[in-house]
Amino acid sequence: MKFNSPEQIRVLAAVKNDDYLTTSFYLDTDKSRQTKKEVAVSFKNLLSEGRTRLEALDLSKAKKDSLVRDLDMIGRFGAQSLPSWNAAGLAIFACAGRKFWAELALPRAPRNHVILDRSLYLRPLSSMLDEFRRICAFLLDRQEARWYEIFMSELSLRESLKSEVPSRVREGGWQGYESKRIERHIDAHLHDHFKKAAQITFDLFKKDQFDWLFIGCKDEYRSELEPLLHPYLKERLKGWLKTDSKPTEDKILRQALEMERKFKAEEEATLAQSFVSELEKGGRAVSGLKDVLSKLNTWEVQSLVLSRQFAAEGTACPKCHNLYVDELRCPVCQVKTDKVQDVVHEGVHSALDKKVQVRYVTPPSRLDRYGKIGAFLKYKT
Repeated sequence: MKFNSPEQIRVLAAVKNDDYLTTSFYLDTDKSRQTKKEVAVSFKNLLSEGRTRLEALDLSKAKKDSLVRDLDMIGRFGAQSLPSWNAAGLAIFACAGRKFWAELALPRAPRNHVILDRSLYLRPLSSMLDEFRRICAFLLDRQEARWYEIFMSELSLRESLKSEVPSRVREGGWQGYESKRIERHIDAHLHDHFKKAAQITFDLFKKDQFDWLFIGCKDEYRSELEPLLHPYLKERLKGWLKTDSKPTEDKILRQALEMERKFKAEEEATLAQSFVSELEKGGRAVSGLKDVLSKLNTWEVQSLVLSRQFAAEGTACPKCHNLYVDELRCPVCQVKTDKVQDVVHEGVHSALDKKVQVRYVTPPSRLDRYGKIGAFLKYKT
């Protein structure tokens, strides 16, 4: 199954059970940079790493048996499916004790990683999803219009329109005489075509809820088209595609992805700057892993901001599920905490559970000097 939706993350985030641990297995399968043999060797080494890590864990027999079966199933999947796997990345999630199994084809190559933990390791997915915006590319000319959806570097045709708009009158007249009436008639047809296209664009937005709108048309059409766009569309209009007489889908996709990367980098820089400004003026923001986890524990976080690939060990309370950097005993429940391999990941999980927005910033950024993680708060402390 292709990974392409936040709903997939929500479903996986619900896979929790204190009776068993889970296995999360991420593999770089990008064959444009490595051979099939190299992918197979990486798979074998990662599986071996998982078995070595499992042997070192102090677990009950039931928990250990479940993880052994997870790794066995992953091994069989690799032997059967890896040679024909075409996606840039592979993610496998398993919990044999719960009879749970899921594999996802990833649009980006992840870092090779195997995690045995109480919940599925989903940070690479949320980080990957945050890289992309759902884009509508709207191509318009005198008689035709096409709408493409672009998401996770893939392009698909969503709608097309063809209108009967007469050609322009030749200079010097038509059949030997000038006709302003015919010109007005042609302009009316063209305006109706643009109006219809603008309405279809809004209908697609209501259905698909795309994040950004890119439009490709002749410069001379912009002044007539823009006033016809619904205000919601104007808010999402990010840029204009350069178009020739017959732009190919490959050309549209390449240009749109270039624009997406540029705007995303600008967006991340603005986010980091906004966070740092709020923090430095003593506003509704905190930085650093310890303070962020503290605010997450007390439901005070409005949105979480963190650097991609940032990870750290920590502890978690098995009773109230509060997260800490180094507390050996939960201050709330007074019970011994459990060690967790990546408390940043657990923090992302906690944020998702609390319906908190999670935003990522690609390093290096201004966030690095503030502990690589921060939070906008619901109110000033």
